[in-house]
Amino acid sequence: MKPLVPPPIVALVAALAMWALDRWFPLDHWLSFPLQRLGSLPAVVGFAVASAAFMSFRRVHTTVNPLLPDKATHLVTEGVFGMTRNPMYLGLLLVLLGWAIWLGSIAPLFVLPAFWVMITYAQIIPEEHALGKVFGEDYAAYRRKVNRWLGRRRAQRRQGARP
Repeated sequence: MKPLVPPPIVALVAALAMWALDRWFPLDHWLSFPLQRLGSLPAVVGFAVASAAFMSFRRVHTTVNPLLPDKATHLVTEGVFGMTRNPMYLGLLLVLLGWAIWLGSIAPLFVLPAFWVMITYAQIIPEEHALGKVFGEDYAAYRRKVNRWLGRRRAQRRQGARP
């Protein structure tokens, strides 16, 4: 399966859905002004993470087009890519979390897991297959070291090795 819709468009649709839910089906307002403005914190972090990833791609002159992962010329594993294999998508998720907090009602929060699932299955998994074909064992080793969404994996013990 090849990715069909650019992830920023998916995020924009999610943000519009969050706004609509907040406007017409808010369920309950759990934050009010000025606490809603705390939503800017995860949004700023999300923009920073995604921007750092974008700049890493630009620095090594590889594609930033999420619809063409098979056109990648370099496997980037340093910087934010040492903490997450998908910093741009994590950044989008953090921006959406910030937006949900800014809106202040419960209903927009339901969009976050839907975005997470959609971006994982429609974008990340196809990207992983393409990158596996392009970079082979280097990408497989990277996958063993860094989680898809967040965090480094512990080194696995070899059989027969002492603790």
